[in-house]
Amino acid sequence: MKMKGFSSLIICLYLLQIVHSQNIMNNPKSSHGNKFEQLGSILPDPNSYRNAAGAPGFQYWQMKADYDIDVYLDEENLQIKGEEWVTFHNKSPESLDYIWLQLDENQHAQNAESNFYDGSKFAPPFYERTLIDMDIRKKLEGHGMNIIAVQNSKNEPLKFTIHQTMMRIELPKPLAPSKTFKFYVKWSYAIPNRNTIGGRAGYEIFSEDKNALFTIAQWYPRMCVYSDFQGWQHKQFSGRAEFALTFGDFNVKINVPSDHIVGSTGECQNYKQVLTSEQYARYQKSINSNEPIEIILKDEAEKAELNKSSDRKIWHYKATNVRDFAFGSSRKFIWDAMGIRVGNKPVMCMSYYPKEAYGLYRRYSTKVVAHTIRTYSKFTIDYPYPVAISVEANNGMEYPMICFNFGRTEKDGSYSESTKYGMIGVIIHEVGHNFFPMIINSDERQWTWMDEGLNSFVQFLTQEEFDNNYPSPRGPAHKIVDYMSLPKDELEPIMTNSDNLIHFGSNAYHKTATALNILRETIMGRELFDFAFKQYAERWKFKHPTPADFFRTMEDASSVDLDWFWRAWFYDIDPVDISMDTVLVYNFTNQKQTKESVALPPKNNTFFEEIPNRSATTYTVSKDFLPISKIRNKEANLQFLVNKDTSLRDFYYYYVPDDKASNPTIVSDTKTEKELLSDSLFSKYQNSHLYEIQFSNIGGCVMPVILQWNYEDGSSEIERIHAYIWRHNEQSFTKSFLKSKRVKSIVLDPYLETADIDLSNNYWGENTNPTQFELFKSGQSTSRRRNQSSSRGQNPMQKAKSKKSTE
Repeated sequence: MKMKGFSSLIICLYLLQIVHSQNIMNNPKSSHGNKFEQLGSILPDPNSYRNAAGAPGFQYWQMKADYDIDVYLDEENLQIKGEEWVTFHNKSPESLDYIWLQLDENQHAQNAESNFYDGSKFAPPFYERTLIDMDIRKKLEGHGMNIIAVQNSKNEPLKFTIHQTMMRIELPKPLAPSKTFKFYVKWSYAIPNRNTIGGRAGYEIFSEDKNALFTIAQWYPRMCVYSDFQGWQHKQFSGRAEFALTFGDFNVKINVPSDHIVGSTGECQNYKQVLTSEQYARYQKSINSNEPIEIILKDEAEKAELNKSSDRKIWHYKATNVRDFAFGSSRKFIWDAMGIRVGNKPVMCMSYYPKEAYGLYRRYSTKVVAHTIRTYSKFTIDYPYPVAISVEANNGMEYPMICFNFGRTEKDGSYSESTKYGMIGVIIHEVGHNFFPMIINSDERQWTWMDEGLNSFVQFLTQEEFDNNYPSPRGPAHKIVDYMSLPKDELEPIMTNSDNLIHFGSNAYHKTATALNILRETIMGRELFDFAFKQYAERWKFKHPTPADFFRTMEDASSVDLDWFWRAWFYDIDPVDISMDTVLVYNFTNQKQTKESVALPPKNNTFFEEIPNRSATTYTVSKDFLPISKIRNKEANLQFLVNKDTSLRDFYYYYVPDDKASNPTIVSDTKTEKELLSDSLFSKYQNSHLYEIQFSNIGGCVMPVILQWNYEDGSSEIERIHAYIWRHNEQSFTKSFLKSKRVKSIVLDPYLETADIDLSNNYWGENTNPTQFELFKSGQSTSRRRNQSSSRGQNPMQKAKSKKSTE
């Protein structure tokens, strides 16, 4: 069998395994032997390209594509005109008869299938915008990529076929292994208005000054990935499932109006020619500055807004070993920068933003970029690129070395707390994408969770290190509960293809980040997890990992069997709902007993009483509740950025809202009866107490059992039982505990580490010693309170200003 046919067979078998994996049960008629079995045939077999340890094999290969591009930004007509020479390197062991390129801008073509295969429902009243959006073909008139020429290195035309967002070029002769093919493409397209057409890039016109801000991405014909595990990845771009791209080197010349400032992937080769001498001197100073320095001043940007130049400038950029290239361009840009060092390499952290974002971006953006690069480097690999850029474009999208974010203030310069933290979060997230997937280069078109989920997890760690009181929306286990509580027909496995997800953010981002945080804090522990996660990043930097590579590496580098966890969190949809059904309480006495009665008595014995779970309150967790990660951060004496750099403390750092939470405390009755004990053991155990607890797995997802024992003397302890406790019966188990002190109450999952969707069955006893989250709910917290202020009316910053002005 030829290699190509064999590869296709392996791909088909692998996809079949993925489709049916969540239904695979090893022992379907029994209560055990299912959830703890190894993944086995669900994962593809290891081979010489990808080994059984999860690392690249000794024959691993991947393609390479180099680009030489000239692009003309036509601001007057809102068009991109480009031409490129592409050198494609065949690093595979196979000969190729054709190659595939991506034409992502065809997503906006009038005949794009992806604009019509989603259902829609419009209810009256109808507005003008509603009708325009319904008339899709009219709205998209004139959009889509226009391919003008495709030629070989001898300027001879090449035969090509365009199918939706993909273009196949037929090669004059088969491209043999280790050979290269150079070809030329000329194209143009109408730049979409992001506010009306939508999409990940385009232009925005500012109503007050009529100037444009351009974010140019997915703008050139890009090589598809050809890989060992699936051949050509040419699944159509629908606008949701993102990209699979090949690494290469870029040489790009960007022709823009002379009053525009350009921020781009790569390093600029001609700052001296495109900047004034004063601006260039500021740039040179910023390289060694510990604080961001404005290279393009706010005054300079505001003056540039007044007149549109008819002259042109060419900004020249080069980028090495990147998978993509994007840029932003506008005369509105203020630009600040500072240099940092990661390992032994310098990195320029920079921000570009209009005056509408000055009040937030000038203080935060570049420092958040630097913090992100440093923190991600700690948990993954040292950042290898020379530049990291945040562009304020009222958006959220990522590319190598550059990302587009949001964060504008009110006209008076004030902002809400939610705007501030939303901005910081999106900058961390989008800059973090430099690591996942720009460097650890997974296939986004197939597995969104491998970039969005892993990135959201490290984003959570980075936010925690920014400020331990950061209100992270993703990461802590209890914050996934609402999603996991949905009816099962609305839930989806993480391993679902990106385009097929209904709850896209909750699944690919939120659930994955939560799962990894649970692995780190509850299943593996920080030391084992951090080493394994870093090993995965190191193994697969500048390569194309698959889910199996991640799963295998995490186990290989930690010695922790995680197959049960991958099954539960990635291949299945069952939520966590562990119930503490009954607690049987025994005290001991030296009363006489017969030889036959030494064993525990049957349940109808008069010395025995079954104590059911008395609690009936389901908790809504206060925003001030401290998850286990924040507690451990404090215990580890982690140095938070807002403490190291107090200039990052703004109005909201000190702001305490007026509202106070007040919630009842659980009270339940506890009764105990004495149980017989032989005279020989009485002296040793006379002050001991035995608690027999029955647990049931109502939700279906097996997880560790974490108990907090609160004693009558006011002390407490945490006891952790591995998830293996369920291996012999995945539905229920009973376990006895011998304690030297009398227990006043028992709390299951006290720090909300497991994403248990029902807390009403997690308590037993008279809980007068509140758990940590009850303490916060009762208004006894001493930590800074957070406020997610409403977008209606004045934000707290404005109210404070108004109050001060009237005093």
